[in-house]
Parts: sequence; structure tokens; C-alpha cells
Amino acid sequence: MNYHSLEFSLVGKQADAQDLAIALLSEIGFESFTDENGVFGAYIQSPLFSETECVETLKSLWNIIGECSYEIKEIPVQNWNQQWESNFEPVIVDSRCIVKAPFHTIEQSFEYEINIEPKMSFGTGHHETTQLVLAEILDTDCTGKTVVDCGCGTGVLAILAKMKGAAKTKAFDIDQWCYENTIENAQRNNASDIIVECKGIESIVDETYDIIIANINRNILLSAMEQFGKSLAQNGTLILSGIYKSDLDIISASASKYQLHFISFQEKNNWISCRFSR
Repeated sequence: MNYHSLEFSLVGKQADAQDLAIALLSEIGFESFTDENGVFGAYIQSPLFSETECVETLKSLWNIIGECSYEIKEIPVQNWNQQWESNFEPVIVDSRCIVKAPFHTIEQSFEYEINIEPKMSFGTGHHETTQLVLAEILDTDCTGKTVVDCGCGTGVLAILAKMKGAAKTKAFDIDQWCYENTIENAQRNNASDIIVECKGIESIVDETYDIIIANINRNILLSAMEQFGKSLAQNGTLILSGIYKSDLDIISASASKYQLHFISFQEKNNWISCRFSR
């Protein structure tokens, strides 16, 4: 599956311009963001991209920060790994877990070492939300638990849960690339017994889990909240991310409708992960 990128310069714009851009673009499906020397980049799966919707969102942003010139591109599949390999450095979370590429040589030892080759899938550990959820999993007792990673991307979150002793782990994503990449990464990390499905939220209908993880975006989380409520076991843990701090109230309000009780949240550069229980 291809991705579309959106780029524009924020040089000379107000201090919170990037935060505003992320908040608005997240609402229409953009899922990953970069900032290189003042050039802001946003990425979205091509089937989810609407140029009309994108332009309307940019108009709303320009009304706040002033107009910018922008460029929209389609990223060919064959170019994505070249871009990733040229920029990917290992990511260390809480001094306990390292997410790295197979070609990295690391002298220091870590409690958990995850080798990821993302192909066209997001989830290398560089994005704040991935780091936040990895930290949440590190703080969660997974031993003997049933765990599901909803919208798994590279499978990195499911892999860490399995490394932490989960008895049964499932990972699913609607993207064929993510499905295939998760299988490859699970095998690469001696976690080939992770159940991987190319599906949406219907993957967990009529199933219950001790731990549900979903690092997606606000709109998808809201649409899936009722199913999270049905599929989370009593005294289970729901970990959500892919959302901005300003989204916390609406996410918590939706969760409470389905007997999911807010416990805590963590923040990194205005992105958050939040934890609920049943």
C-alpha cells in the first residue's frame, strides 16, 4: 500500500504551529509526522487520503497560523524502505527496551531487544506514541495474559507483550503490508506464535482479552470504543494512543459509556497514551 505525504515549512510561524497542524491533520487520518529543519511532514495511507479534505483542513490551519505553500506527494512502495534505512537510528525506551534494525550492531545489552524492519508499515519506535505505548507495556504485567494489538503496524507492540510473557497474543491491521510485515517481524523476534490477521475491529468480536492495545488515531479509537468495552476482560487493561493531549477528554468520555474507567495518561511532546480498566 502506498502512502501520501504532505509537506510545508513552518519557519517563522507561531510557536504552537506544529501542534496545531498535528491536531488538525490527525482528525482526517494522518498518522505520522516529522520535522526536519522547519519543514513539517505528515503521512497518511493512500486509500484514506482525500485531497479535498486535506485542502479544507489546511485552509483552517492557515486561518490560524497564516498561509503556507505546500506539497503533496504519493510515496511509492519501493522508495519507503530506502528513506527509512537512511534515517533509522535505534530507539531506547526507559533504558530497558531497544528497537533497532537487523543491520544495527549494538554493544550495550538491554532487557528487551526488538528487531524491526518496517517495510511500508509505521511503528519503528521513533514516533512519540509508539514510545509511549512501549513504556506502558514495560509497566504492565503481561505474564500469562491474553493480549491484542489493534492496528499493529510493524507488530512492535505485540512483540514486546509476547516478550513480557503474554500467553496468547493477537495482532491485526487492515493494511496488507502491515499484516505481512508483522508476520515477518514476529518471526525475526522468535515470536512466530503471535496470531496475525488482516482485519479491522471485527477481529475481536466475540473475544475477550486481558490487555487491549490500540495506537491508531482519535476517530478510529472512538468508533471502536464500544467493541473495546465488550472485548476487555473484567479487571483488564486498555492502553490507547495515537492521540493528542487535547483529545483526552473526548476519549475518556467515550470510554466511560462502556464501563471503561480512566486510570492515567503519559505525555510526550503533547502526544499521549492513556490507560483504562474495566
